[in-house]
Amino acid sequence: MKIIAFILARAGSKGLPGKNIIDFMGKPLIAWSIDAARGCDHITDIIVSTDGEKIAQAAHDHGCNVMMRGEALSNDTALPKDAIRYHLSQMETQPDITVLLQPTSPLRISEDITNCLTPLLNEGYDSAATFMKAPKSPYQVWTENKGSPSPFVEGFNPWQPRQALPPTYCLNGACYAVKTDIFLQDDTHSFLPGKAKMVLMPDERSVDIDTKLDLDIAAAIYKATQP
Repeated sequence: MKIIAFILARAGSKGLPGKNIIDFMGKPLIAWSIDAARGCDHITDIIVSTDGEKIAQAAHDHGCNVMMRGEALSNDTALPKDAIRYHLSQMETQPDITVLLQPTSPLRISEDITNCLTPLLNEGYDSAATFMKAPKSPYQVWTENKGSPSPFVEGFNPWQPRQALPPTYCLNGACYAVKTDIFLQDDTHSFLPGKAKMVLMPDERSVDIDTKLDLDIAAAIYKATQP
């Protein structure tokens, strides 16, 4: 079975310039995702998709294949799904399963990728993605109307104790896996078409680096969790 992992790493980053190749614990940030994919026995090929020459060079230096994409598929409004569709259309033979790995999730490990693939390989699911427990329950979130607060979830009592609230989860962006034929047939923005599976990851591996503070938090977690 052919399973390709795409790592989408565009050059533009406003929160942390150059973040995809910034040094994290001794190697470029993107290298952590390449290594995690390389450690997953199911992955048959790894491709870094980028519009940046420096990112492409860092990927090549780390022994990874690169596919370039243009500005229209790399700007602030470009959708990851469109970039992957573009690359799949360039391939003579498309993979059975397509995996998307976010380059800003350096604490993700190979086991997390395997856990995301298992529902597709063994359990009859069409897609799966990694989630984490929501850091703040949406039932306790408020919105504002002309200066006055009101509960974001209409009709729900936000004053209930945290323990009484329904459990909620959010995507952590670390890994998505989807059967390629299902992916290409789906015309929505979703990476969870068909029969979808939620795969939970622990909070300490779910850090998504977007700012310098995120980078420092990830470094602190990494140092604290190493044997």
